[in-house]
Amino acid sequence: MKEIFTRQQVPLSDICDTVRRALNKPGWRFGHETARVVAGDGLSLEVLLLNTTGGAGEIFSARIPDGAAEYPSLTPHIPAAHWAERAIGDFFGLKAEGHPRWKSLILHEAWPADFAPLRDDSPDAPRCMRDVDPYTFMEVHGEGVHEIPVGPIHAGIIEPGHFRFSCLGEIVTNLEIRLGYQHRGIERRLAEIPWQQSRFLAEAASSDTTVGNALAHAVAIEQILGMIPPPRAQFLRTVALEIERLASHLGDLGGLSGDIGYSAGAAIFARLRGGALTLGELLAGTRFQRAFVLPGGIARDLGDAAQSELVQSLSDLTYKIEDSLPLILENPSVIERMEGTGRLSPSLAKEFGIVGPAGRASGSGYDARTAFSHGVFPQHAPVPARRKSGDVLARTQVRCDEIIASLSLLHKLLDDLPQSPIKATLADQLPPNRVGVGVVEAWRGELIHWITTDDEGRIGRYSVRDPSMSNWTGLAIAVRGNLVADFPLCNKSFNLSYSGNDL
Repeated sequence: MKEIFTRQQVPLSDICDTVRRALNKPGWRFGHETARVVAGDGLSLEVLLLNTTGGAGEIFSARIPDGAAEYPSLTPHIPAAHWAERAIGDFFGLKAEGHPRWKSLILHEAWPADFAPLRDDSPDAPRCMRDVDPYTFMEVHGEGVHEIPVGPIHAGIIEPGHFRFSCLGEIVTNLEIRLGYQHRGIERRLAEIPWQQSRFLAEAASSDTTVGNALAHAVAIEQILGMIPPPRAQFLRTVALEIERLASHLGDLGGLSGDIGYSAGAAIFARLRGGALTLGELLAGTRFQRAFVLPGGIARDLGDAAQSELVQSLSDLTYKIEDSLPLILENPSVIERMEGTGRLSPSLAKEFGIVGPAGRASGSGYDARTAFSHGVFPQHAPVPARRKSGDVLARTQVRCDEIIASLSLLHKLLDDLPQSPIKATLADQLPPNRVGVGVVEAWRGELIHWITTDDEGRIGRYSVRDPSMSNWTGLAIAVRGNLVADFPLCNKSFNLSYSGNDL
């Protein structure tokens, strides 16, 4: 199997110009930026670029000189890199020189200043906190401007995150989002445990995207091993991925309805989400489809009786969904409340690399299902749903379009399900000095699992870029100029993961 993600070594001083030249080529986009420890050679800065027309990519590596603590920032030229570079600062103790908003992203001030958990020479995690200066939020000055702090602990069952609103009266002039409260050391742990067991942790990186994470992990491992899973496994992986997309989008429609006081929509779509989760249980044995996708294939087959039951349940759910979507799409009160609220312009969405439904609602045509191999994609990829207004209504309409597309694709896949084994036999050892990059269109958007093996065939670096890491900035931009009371609606229209960002 041909290696489709290749590495090119470049001088650190040339990294910005090299990346910018590469991104000028048609179809290329920024994927991720991180660092890694290279045995016997110190630290290396790594930039992943994706070729959306060829389903491949290029990794530019630049060695960090011994003793150096900084590198030239890509962010002034490629704003989409800004959160990734802040994460590099937290995890590797390297500063992106020239970064316009340099501060911690994930590790808060209570951690020791020299704590860099992904460097081999980092100290052990501390047992107690240190005295620190408070976090410095961006201040907005002017007569009548006031701040509203929200979180990190919220009412209800929700992950922790802090939102600092600067407001002029009831109008939000700036929102700063501070995360990191859900940091669990996922990336380090993924490089420590045996790779045969790493799938269980990988799929839990953000547990509402179980299938997406499991599939990205499996694709990356399969690239390293140079193998392709059997056809039946590819079909059923895709069924699982689209069921997860269907359930999540239906849940979001219910959440959006609740945030505008539309109780009928909230109740109906919450119930429909339950129906979609039942499809997952019929396929994988659990509603969130845990431990179903694995490197080499899938964990269990779909028997004839189970397939018939799944097809019937899908048909029943399809009828109910098609009957219910007009409650959102054709309701004048719903449209009036969402239209024009939380607008993210196409230019800013492109500049900051916004992905998934949020990006496509702001004019982007990028959908990883049309570009990168995962499941039966890109051969059976649906036409990407798009809008241009970039408001809450557009993000809702894109979700509705994707629900219809997922239903159609699920019917087709289950009707055409091929006969073959469901998994391939894997080698006991990963080959040394290889790279695998799983790029999956999860329900929030482009999800990347990037694995590099060391000289002995062990996982030397495992990096995850959840779509939320790309999109939190989009929420901060979209809420500007809106009423404070609009924030819950804007927030739900993105519906981002705290833990997916914090890892």
